[in-house]
Amino acid sequence: MSKTLVTVEQYAECVVKGGCTKPGTGKNCNSDKPGRELHPINCVDWEQANQYAKFKGGRLPSESEYEYAATSGGKNQKYPWGNEDATCARAVMFGMDMKTGKTGYGCGHESTMPVCSKPAGNTKIDGLSADKQLCDMVGNVWQWVQDKYQSSYANTPLDGSASEGPGSYRVMRGGSFGSEDAGNLRAGYRYSYAPANRYDFIGFRLARSSR
Repeated sequence: MSKTLVTVEQYAECVVKGGCTKPGTGKNCNSDKPGRELHPINCVDWEQANQYAKFKGGRLPSESEYEYAATSGGKNQKYPWGNEDATCARAVMFGMDMKTGKTGYGCGHESTMPVCSKPAGNTKIDGLSADKQLCDMVGNVWQWVQDKYQSSYANTPLDGSASEGPGSYRVMRGGSFGSEDAGNLRAGYRYSYAPANRYDFIGFRLARSSR
């Protein structure tokens, strides 16, 4: 699993080299906003996320892989850091920035924030040093994963791979800078969207394995 969400500047390299199509633009889309090179890429659909993954020799994580990582290696906890509720101290969400006193989307910034802006919310995976822990596993942008959406885990593959059952919607995990309910940032919380949707609250990260 990659340490960070894919950033604007990382995705831009793929566009320049012809491996990816351009992301969407709009009020809170990051690709056309100066100074947001280190913000997560957003306004990309599921297929664009897969284009970038192939460009980098990776793939989108499965739901199982995401949840395992987002619970710091499958621990019995609600969030990457433990069971304390999500706040702006640990995640980029709707809430108050204690440094500025501003309240709103993105902890009062009214946008995403640069990746790894909330180190207190990083994972605590056993055996990994602090500098290798994963950041923004919850908050900042929802993350496309590989799986098709199903209402239950009944037919989920037992080997941790993605479910490709019936249906067309794809799963998103993790919550975003617009999430007002801390529960939406729980590692186990699931949401789905049509794969062609490009919204400012959706981005992605990569996984890589020998499977």
